[in-house]
Amino acid sequence: MITAYVGIGSNIERRKHIQVAIDELSALGSELRLSTIFECEAVDFESHPFYNLVVEMKTTLDLAEFSRQLRQIELKWGRAENAAKYEPRTLDLDIILFGDVVSDAQPELPRSDIFKYAFVLKPLVELCPARVVPQDGRSIKQIWQQSTFDTALVPVPLWFNHKF
Repeated sequence: MITAYVGIGSNIERRKHIQVAIDELSALGSELRLSTIFECEAVDFESHPFYNLVVEMKTTLDLAEFSRQLRQIELKWGRAENAAKYEPRTLDLDIILFGDVVSDAQPELPRSDIFKYAFVLKPLVELCPARVVPQDGRSIKQIWQQSTFDTALVPVPLWFNHKF
């Protein structure tokens, strides 16, 4: 079993797409733990605010298959196949960490978004503050303490029941 951390984001029908993403991820693994869901403004483009969270989960899938399955979920729920990075989206699923895998190829691991975006790092602080980021050598908590972000994160109350 590999412990994976998956970032989930949506700014189109946010509640619906966050809930279906969690349901879909529960079919790919077990022992899901959810961070707080945060609302934040779109970064680097004009759009509606996003809901973002990170899910910690265990999976038996290898990285290639896990990545392929996440892409299929995005497409199933309305993400355009040729979607640009900076545009509104129904569903965005990003592998943040996958065990201790380090990769410069797609998917990039650990994902550099850990160091760039509060909506990725803050949920990781909740889920795994002591986890050391491969190749970086610092814990998630240390990275958070050494970071500054301009983005406001507003906690969103959970609106659905989940049982994993």
